[in-house]
Amino acid sequence: MFYFDNSATTQVDPQVIEEISAVMAQHFANPSSLYTPGAKSEQVMNNARAAVAAAMGCGAGEVVFTACGSESNNIAILGALRARQNWANNIVCTGYEHPSVNNVMQRLEKEGWTVNFVNPNENGVVDTEKMLARVNEKTALVCAMHVNNEIGTIIDVAALAEQVKQKNSRTAVHVDGVQAFLKLPTALAATKIDSYAVSGHKVHAPKGIAALYLRKNYHIDPPFLGGGQERGLRPGTENVPYIAGFAKACSLMQPCIAQNAAKMQALNAQLRQGLAAISRASVNSPSDALPYILNVSFDKVRSETLLHYLEARDIYVSSGSACSKGAASHTLAAMGLSNMRRDSALRISMGDTTTPQAVDALLAALTEGCEKLAKVRR
Repeated sequence: MFYFDNSATTQVDPQVIEEISAVMAQHFANPSSLYTPGAKSEQVMNNARAAVAAAMGCGAGEVVFTACGSESNNIAILGALRARQNWANNIVCTGYEHPSVNNVMQRLEKEGWTVNFVNPNENGVVDTEKMLARVNEKTALVCAMHVNNEIGTIIDVAALAEQVKQKNSRTAVHVDGVQAFLKLPTALAATKIDSYAVSGHKVHAPKGIAALYLRKNYHIDPPFLGGGQERGLRPGTENVPYIAGFAKACSLMQPCIAQNAAKMQALNAQLRQGLAAISRASVNSPSDALPYILNVSFDKVRSETLLHYLEARDIYVSSGSACSKGAASHTLAAMGLSNMRRDSALRISMGDTTTPQAVDALLAALTEGCEKLAKVRR
């Protein structure tokens, strides 16, 4: 199998599975319980929180565990707005956010908030100066993805946060960091970012565990109520085994960030070179995008058709965001690309287990597929 959908999810690392199994067997007690087994579960969770915080470059007290990146985004956005609704009336947001942000923004518009969307240009780049120009004394929140999940565009979110605070120190800055975490160096405590979402299943931990960074002394009004777990910000009994597994994944991946980045640069260059030889191929990702992700369209070949052609050869890619279940790309639409370009787009997302041989196999299948499928359409 040749797997090129790592931005959708990654294979759980065997060492992570072992860690989860051990914690599940040995530390089953509720970490909120006052007796000794509960205290041991709490200690496992505290150790894991410190490890995840180290990977995020922040303090352990600034990490809240959640179930997924989408939940982290919702908590951060809704919590920030509830805390600022008495003086603010508008939000600034990139026009190509993940559905867990974009769909929230659409709902907020219906509730009376003014949302200023700043779309990427035709090259997939967001002009952060345009975002800053829309920040005023009534701006509650600025949202920007660190790395776009469909085309890989990188935004300098630390610089953006610094400039936002210069314009309005009360404006909150939230970053969806799901696609950037453990692929780019992260040192959140050194920035003015207020909240930052990450997810376990993008970094070889299982689905169902994630984290939200909330800067020390930063205030949100929690959208959920319950038993007070996670500082009252995400109530519910904590999933200690998965939390420990997430920490294990972080400890495995963090030392390899630079090494993996160099490997991805080489694989991305190999992929782009091969695609340049396919006359129907048009790359949609910026040249300086995160090398893990490459979005490409194939003229007059529908993405779903080509996706299944590759699947029959045990090669797996995606069309658009996995969270949109194959729907037309929101990001490519925001870029102003044509319907044909959007309908023929594939997202190729590599991981630390991707090999040059796998890229060669993908390129060979794409070359053959484009020729055969285009003939069928004529």
